[in-house]
Amino acid sequence: MSFKRSSGILLHPTSLPGPYGIGDLGPQAYRFVDWLESTGCKLWQILPLGPTGYGDSPYQCFSAFAGNPYLISPDDLLAEGLVTEEEVEVMKDLPASRVDFGLFIPRKLDLLLKAFHRFRSRPAALQQAFDQFCAENADWLDDFALFMALKES
Repeated sequence: MSFKRSSGILLHPTSLPGPYGIGDLGPQAYRFVDWLESTGCKLWQILPLGPTGYGDSPYQCFSAFAGNPYLISPDDLLAEGLVTEEEVEVMKDLPASRVDFGLFIPRKLDLLLKAFHRFRSRPAALQQAFDQFCAENADWLDDFALFMALKES
């Protein structure tokens, strides 16, 4: 078996520059991929993307399948109408030169909770996509949701 020689970069999405305390999988990630392509890089190694626990290490995940909610883009939530510009602004006064998870996590979780409440009253298209995701991933999602609910209780 032969492999074509290629180059890439190792960078966790949380290390991407952005205005919300940590990098995420929103517009900055797409710009980064476009930049990688423009340089001839073919690979982006990202490290684990699961939900993290104590220490916020990508290697200490609660699931190998679930995504980290911290990587949900406020810009994407805004574009979907799930949060307001005023609600997103609260995320913009976090330090830009370092990550302060103590400040970041409560603000991000508050933003995600607001988005969730609006999601529940949104058009059927969003609900249909969510239902499809749940059905396609039920083999791990149900147990993960139960685990996280018990962990939080």
